[in-house]
Amino acid sequence: MTYDFHKLVEVPVNGPWLTGELILPTNARALVIFSHGSGSSRLSSRNNFVATVLHQRGIGTFLFDLLTKIEDTIYANRFDIPLLTQRLVAATEFLDTLPSAAGLPFGYFGASTGAASALGAAALLPNRISAVVSRGGRPDITGPGLAHVQAATLLIVGSLDAEVLALNEEALAVLPGTKRLAIIPSATHLFEEPGALNQVAELAADWFSTYLLAVPQLTN
Repeated sequence: MTYDFHKLVEVPVNGPWLTGELILPTNARALVIFSHGSGSSRLSSRNNFVATVLHQRGIGTFLFDLLTKIEDTIYANRFDIPLLTQRLVAATEFLDTLPSAAGLPFGYFGASTGAASALGAAALLPNRISAVVSRGGRPDITGPGLAHVQAATLLIVGSLDAEVLALNEEALAVLPGTKRLAIIPSATHLFEEPGALNQVAELAADWFSTYLLAVPQLTN
């Protein structure tokens, strides 16, 4: 796999600076920004696996920490969805200033609680975010923004993750636009079962290929 761009990027977010890893495959045609769940980080092995599959489809990725190390020591910050949503919006707007990323269609991949901030940010940036994928997410804690998400949204849940599955079914009814709930058979919340994460990655790659790669690149 060859890359046009692969480096750590420092992102200013209304005060602190957050570290992210920007990877753009050669001739990347879109960019997916990851929002990880509570207690996780940009080093998440699951999210990095999904990112690798996206690279193979010509889709760039940006994985970053939504909280500083000090902020992450305060447990309540991990569930401060308005704060995390604000951080994701700020990071998205910053990426739009980078020549390497600006102009590419943008999407979000949210895991666990990170799905709430991804959907919230998508609602605030309807003209910039074209697709969202949630892995074992909690869209139910997005807040009122959930009813205003215009981006095509895929919710992926394991069939054995009963409580989260029920919450996603309720959220699906609230989402107004293009949407789908994909259930991975015999999978639990973290998709640790053999082949489960592969199914998540392929579903995400197919969704982004359909709803991001068809979006014309922006021109200055």
